[in-house]
Amino acid sequence: MRTHSILFNLTLLAGLILSACGGQADSPSGAEEVTLSTSGAFALYPLMQRFAEEYRAVHPEVSFDITAGGAGKGISDVLAGATDFGMVSRELKSEETERGAAGFAVARDAVFVVVSADNPYIQQIVARGLTTEALNKLYITQEFTTWGDMLGDPSISDPVNVYTRSDSAGAAEMIAKFYGGTAQEDLHGIGVDGDPGLLQAVLNDPLGIGYNNLGFVYDFTAGTPLAGAVVAPIDINANGEIEEHEFLETRTEAVEAILSGDYPSPPARLLYVVTNGVPSGATLEFLRWMLGEGQAFVNEAGYVLLTDEELAAQLAKLP
Repeated sequence: MRTHSILFNLTLLAGLILSACGGQADSPSGAEEVTLSTSGAFALYPLMQRFAEEYRAVHPEVSFDITAGGAGKGISDVLAGATDFGMVSRELKSEETERGAAGFAVARDAVFVVVSADNPYIQQIVARGLTTEALNKLYITQEFTTWGDMLGDPSISDPVNVYTRSDSAGAAEMIAKFYGGTAQEDLHGIGVDGDPGLLQAVLNDPLGIGYNNLGFVYDFTAGTPLAGAVVAPIDINANGEIEEHEFLETRTEAVEAILSGDYPSPPARLLYVVTNGVPSGATLEFLRWMLGEGQAFVNEAGYVLLTDEELAAQLAKLP
């Protein structure tokens, strides 16, 4: 009985000591456990998951809570103090920086025009390509309504079923600028939530057209577009023909076109993580890691690395 009493008292004493020290358990490494929360752009979501997995492998005291939901949600959540990081697939707007948002580019990405492999005019689309002028008249001015309009063939009367993002998204803003608009609100079409939803809508509709980020349209393992999807070639230089560098049949070709500038910006762009004010503590340490050792996983996760100059510029922003 006396032995049990002593053990009970020692256990009680240990609990009181932990409580006096803050009531939070330490990890086996002795570091205080912490959870970093992140929300925002679908474009950055897979990379943040990879970053979190690799960081936790060397910092087991850090846990992560990562959710997608669009760039708008990333900004609103982080500025409201609901998350530690926001994921944003566009440059910050002046009103966002005025409210205290600080953005740090961690990778490069691009948005691509996507159609169904079952489109009855897929051969013409691949051979002729689409032009930004035609896409402007389809998505923005709505002068074009049929695949005949898009392909310059008046004998084709089938309609183009236009899909766009319903959530606030950097991808939508970038594609709008590519088409000659200025903001996501310039795009017309059937609104679909999220990158996966938009892709699925096009896959389900042979007459559909949409757009997706690099990591959502190309299968990283196979290096080709996901089954049923075709990245529509764009006649960037408007010379009336699709040249080799404009036909992005593989992910490798897409990445090379982004890096060379053959695929323009927009819709190529930087991807950002955003903090509310100057980062500190565990948030700062994870951010330093993303811009340091974490860069080794950017290509592996299906994204495009920053240039050395871009990386140096981001590191210079850190306190």
